[in-house]
Amino acid sequence: MEQIFFEGKVMWSQIDSNNHLRHSAYADFAAQARLELLDKMGFGSKELIELHIGPILFREELVYLKEVRPNDTVRVSCEMNKCRADGSRWSFIQKIYRSDNTLAAIVNVDGAWIDMLQRKLATLPSRVVDRFMEMPKTKDFKITEPS
Repeated sequence: MEQIFFEGKVMWSQIDSNNHLRHSAYADFAAQARLELLDKMGFGSKELIELHIGPILFREELVYLKEVRPNDTVRVSCEMNKCRADGSRWSFIQKIYRSDNTLAAIVNVDGAWIDMLQRKLATLPSRVVDRFMEMPKTKDFKITEPS
């Protein structure tokens, strides 16, 4: 199984009227896993504040495969599948597993960095690009070029 960056119990407030995990809770679990990964890689909130940058998403796609029920525990993996060489644009594939190791959902995100002062798209400072490029990657990871 891929590297897990978040594990959490499904709470009652995350259940919908069909008695399974509501759609937006999958996105919440995936977002938390990305934040945990960034923190582990040295891009926690303190450093991002110092760099005056933050991650933003252009696209978030959720593919639902199996139901997740109340009181289950989910585990979320996170791997980068493409990125520009300068780290300015990136994509991650995340997998959400139930406690029985069943793949319940796949989350695909495309994102970038925003300059928190200018409120415009930004690039990573050159001194941290190499560290960002050490993120866990899919087997088919590729470097992309600006279009």
